[in-house]
Amino acid sequence: MVRIGYTMMTEQAGPRDLVDHVVRAERAGFDFSVISDHSFPWLEAQGHAPYAWSVLGAAAQATSRIPLMTYVTCPTLRYHPAVVAQKAATMQLLSQGRFRLGLGSGENLNEHIVGAGWPSAPVRLDMLEEAVEIIRSLLDGGYVSHHGPHFDVENARIWDLPDDPPPIGIAVSGDRSCELAGRHGDLLIATEPKRELLTAFGAYGGAGKPCVGQLPVSYDPDRAAAVARAHDQFRWALGGWKVNAELPGPASFEQASSRTRPEDVADAVPCGDDVDAFVEAVRPYSEAGFTEVALVQVGSDRQEAFLDWAETTLLPALRER
Repeated sequence: MVRIGYTMMTEQAGPRDLVDHVVRAERAGFDFSVISDHSFPWLEAQGHAPYAWSVLGAAAQATSRIPLMTYVTCPTLRYHPAVVAQKAATMQLLSQGRFRLGLGSGENLNEHIVGAGWPSAPVRLDMLEEAVEIIRSLLDGGYVSHHGPHFDVENARIWDLPDDPPPIGIAVSGDRSCELAGRHGDLLIATEPKRELLTAFGAYGGAGKPCVGQLPVSYDPDRAAAVARAHDQFRWALGGWKVNAELPGPASFEQASSRTRPEDVADAVPCGDDVDAFVEAVRPYSEAGFTEVALVQVGSDRQEAFLDWAETTLLPALRER
């Protein structure tokens, strides 16, 4: 059975609301939760970008059961990998072993703020691989010094280490990232239900490891309102990650998605309250071999209603079918 997760989407809600939402998601019976790690929203209509790691610390204290996970953190430009390792160790302690560290090569949207430029995709993946090696070394304990092509670490040590380090997930979109994930990751992360990604992940060493996908949804008893909300706040997603990783800010996403119609978004995002449509939208992930799918309810003002509906209707239907 595919495990169903809840997404704290930092681009569309403030920090206190995000914590309230994940508390309600735990009570509703979601199997796990994930959080995006952004410095900008995709579109100005979303309107938020709180610091994900502070939200995670608060969520760890406000919940007791639901697993927590970054989806995903880029450990190369905005954050140095040694800092990410320390944050991950602390989160594993605060959550009492409920944390997973999801990592990826990042988007220009978030990483541009430190003024380090935006490397090409092959360089970003090389940086990610080196960063993962540093993070694992620090989570293993002891002093670490490292002088590589992209990062320097000088006599670093994490003083508060959990007994079991957090599992590391790696986001994939093509063969090179699947190779990296298969060799270095404990789980795969992807946003599209492509079987070929899981096949490559398995071939490179990831066979039998968890695979986590993500699906945007727009619940509302008024389907027209659900479609309008999805178009207003989530049309950026139809650009695909090869485009979305490169654009530098919300204005660029506004322009890139200016010709996207509401019906285009409705074709990609289940909208309304027809539970069968939501179940069918999850099915491609299950059929591709994903073991977990995190749902993203579009719109900060519809989280409570979605979570009520998920508890009574959606989660039972997904688990039954």
